[in-house]
Amino acid sequence: MSPVIEVRQLHKAYGDTVAVDDISFEVQPGEIFGILGPNGAGKTTTVECIEGLRAPDRGQVSVLGLDPKSQRAELTQRLGVQLQDSQLPAKLRVDEALDLYSSFYRNPADWRSLIDLLGLTNKTKTRFAKLSGGQKQRLSIALALVGTPQIAIMDELTTGLDRPPGTRPGSSSNM
Repeated sequence: MSPVIEVRQLHKAYGDTVAVDDISFEVQPGEIFGILGPNGAGKTTTVECIEGLRAPDRGQVSVLGLDPKSQRAELTQRLGVQLQDSQLPAKLRVDEALDLYSSFYRNPADWRSLIDLLGLTNKTKTRFAKLSGGQKQRLSIALALVGTPQIAIMDELTTGLDRPPGTRPGSSSNM
């Protein structure tokens, strides 16, 4: 079975500061993989290189057999991304954002099901600026999943995340 993500000797520096120093790893199909470390350890830089948002100084990255830089258009159709800090226009409504993002993909998910799953059903007409931090985070997750990605990359997934309405602490939720 071929890995869905391969990182080989990834190196990235910003001036004299080395953010990522020759790391290598593989992620297999069906595997949940996490990168842990203190602030400034290069986690977000590594994720951005995998997504094709940053070019490594050296090393190789392959995602679903694609080069994130040279084959970015195809990778974008197959990769869902939730960034560490996502912003949308303040007046954009939840339903408008999901409708817009779903238009970017060949085979989008039914975004209404995603908002139900993520506890945003009663927020569809709410503008982005009026959402709580946790609601913004759940919307960001929905936007990452709306393209029915083969791989979902979530950076700082739980930051500001609250429980969807109708769930109790200690109970299993719909997420």
